[in-house]
Amino acid sequence: MQQALIEKYGEARLPRYTSYPTAPGFSPAVGVGTYGDWLSAVKPGTEASLYLHIPFCRSMCWYCGCHTTITQRDEPILDYIDMLRREIDLVSEKVERRLKIRHVHFGGGTPTIMQPEEFCDLIGLLRARFAFMAGMEIAVEIDPRTLTPEMADALGEAGVTRASLGVQSFDPVVQKAINRIQTEAQTAEAVTRLRKAGVEGINFDLIYGLPHQTVASCIETAKAAVAMRPERFAVFGYAHIPSFKKHQRLIDERALADAAGRMAQAEAIAETLTAAGYVRIGLDHYALPGDGLALAARRGRLRRNFQGYTTDACTTLIGFGASAIGRTPEGYVQNEVPPGLYAQRIASGRLATVKGYRLTAEDRLRAEIIERLMCDFRVDVAAIAARHGLDAAPLIEGNARLAALAEDGAVDVRGGTVTVRQDHRFIIRAVAAAFDAYIGETARTHSKAA
Repeated sequence: MQQALIEKYGEARLPRYTSYPTAPGFSPAVGVGTYGDWLSAVKPGTEASLYLHIPFCRSMCWYCGCHTTITQRDEPILDYIDMLRREIDLVSEKVERRLKIRHVHFGGGTPTIMQPEEFCDLIGLLRARFAFMAGMEIAVEIDPRTLTPEMADALGEAGVTRASLGVQSFDPVVQKAINRIQTEAQTAEAVTRLRKAGVEGINFDLIYGLPHQTVASCIETAKAAVAMRPERFAVFGYAHIPSFKKHQRLIDERALADAAGRMAQAEAIAETLTAAGYVRIGLDHYALPGDGLALAARRGRLRRNFQGYTTDACTTLIGFGASAIGRTPEGYVQNEVPPGLYAQRIASGRLATVKGYRLTAEDRLRAEIIERLMCDFRVDVAAIAARHGLDAAPLIEGNARLAALAEDGAVDVRGGTVTVRQDHRFIIRAVAAAFDAYIGETARTHSKAA
């Protein structure tokens, strides 16, 4: 049955559902004025999260699906940080009172491409404009190849609590094929520096489905990574969309595994990590049993946002920087994507919002259903609909996608509750898509389901 499900659902291009509706459905109808009104309407005392996008790298990894710019010079980075500081001031002026901040996440690109003093100054500005809460999390994405001892120390001094290190694969054949040469020693040294500086939470990112990758090489990479004992792993499937990311055309498509091959690689990594004591969380995360993510999953409090699986329950997320996405209770907003256009808007004294989405009552209902499926592999549709004051029947009865999944034995539908078998978790995105009212409108921008 599993092979049949892979063949039927594995090649479908579906969202990762880090939001609902997903970003390709955002519209210019939600712009600067709307976002300004939403910020002004944020209630005093609201707990919020901040996301800061640093869209620069020293070299291009050919698998990359992020919005980033390659530069060997520091001047563009310095100019960008200046605009980022201005945006922080603009946004903070729109909010009636200082927001209470529970989480801060620096994403990229490579956030640690900036100099240590620049990073500390940026954290200082955030502390001045917002109210950092006790026990809050500050997370930073890191390229171990470029992390200096000085920057590691600065992260510790600035109060960073979690570092996410890009590993992807330690196989030299794969590394050459994706233009990312990174030794185990470089990664281990970065971990040592971060722990010495006081950064207690370490995450590793691994990828399967890369060119020339095999089940054996995936296992070897996972074992090498486990030896460094990070608290968490995120294991993603490579999304090959060369029509969307032109540098991916440098990857030889003939060296990519099919859906069944990708599934075998993913399961090999999963078995290696769970055998080493990590708890499997959601679709693609793993954590040590005492980690906060594992505890949240065990207690039914796991959440999902643009950073993947998280403990962050804040309904307000303020995004800063080019292409950054934010959310308020009213809906989603996204900044200009090209750094140049983003800088022009901020330099003119305006917010950089270029599009967004205003949530409807039905959107909120479907979003909660999809999030619970992605987190728990089970959802009580009837209970959630009742809580939203809406009827669950239209979501289940006459739902052709859901009916097909049930007929194929992938899900069980009883009394308004949908349950996904644990050995079929690899098609959870296909199950979530059964509740997506907009599915099919933006399929070319999504990755394969398995």
